[in-house]
Amino acid sequence: MVSETTPSDEAVLLERRDGAVAILTLNEPGKRNALTPAIRVALAAAIDRIEGDPAIRAVVITGGTQVFSAGGDLTAMRADGLAGGRDRFRLLHGIVRAIVKSGKPYIAAVEGWAAGAGFSFALLCDTIVAGEGARFVASFPKVGLVADAGLLHTLPARVGQGRARRILLQAEPVGARAGLEIGLVDEVVPDGTALDRAVALARAYDGLAPLSTAMTKEWLARGIDEVLDWERSAQAALFQTADHHEGKTAFLEKRRPTFNGR
Repeated sequence: MVSETTPSDEAVLLERRDGAVAILTLNEPGKRNALTPAIRVALAAAIDRIEGDPAIRAVVITGGTQVFSAGGDLTAMRADGLAGGRDRFRLLHGIVRAIVKSGKPYIAAVEGWAAGAGFSFALLCDTIVAGEGARFVASFPKVGLVADAGLLHTLPARVGQGRARRILLQAEPVGARAGLEIGLVDEVVPDGTALDRAVALARAYDGLAPLSTAMTKEWLARGIDEVLDWERSAQAALFQTADHHEGKTAFLEKRRPTFNGR
């Protein structure tokens, strides 16, 4: 039986349990589940609690039935110089490392858009279940940035270097069915049922040895630290550029950006 552990639907992150499965739901629909500072703080705390609970054998992350996550919160994307830009990644990278290096398997239940860092967060998970209408896009070049939250590690590992280059460099959306064909997602289900299927898959881990799972994930996490260290410096530098300012302004004004490489 599922039990709620978050007392109010006004919380930016909802937690519930289904037996040995923890379910985390991003809950800022007004911002299309953008990874706001509040969501990041809540995620970090929840993941830390889950990691220390041996009764939890698997974790499902979802954004509900409309959208997984629109990515970074552009309205809050400010960095005070290079040092400030680097410091912005302290909490984010803590979450990335916690998921990728967790001894517990994570499953993403994706409905609607997973864009930018929302795409990155889906790919941090070991398994991705997508509704038919799910769409994935590495939209970072449209706002003058590079992929972050570990996407430069996780995407090539899933789809290979060639396909990853096209997705990353062209910011070309990938639908659920196309994603299944190239290994970007693991299962495609009817819209509105991704969470149910993800929870069903997560329940299966209760019958598998947790230490075996943990050791396998430890091996697969090799290389993530190098990527995160690089993206921290690269992204912090790009935050200071005119192109990033133009891309962010154009996005908020709903117009096509004009980039000049500065």
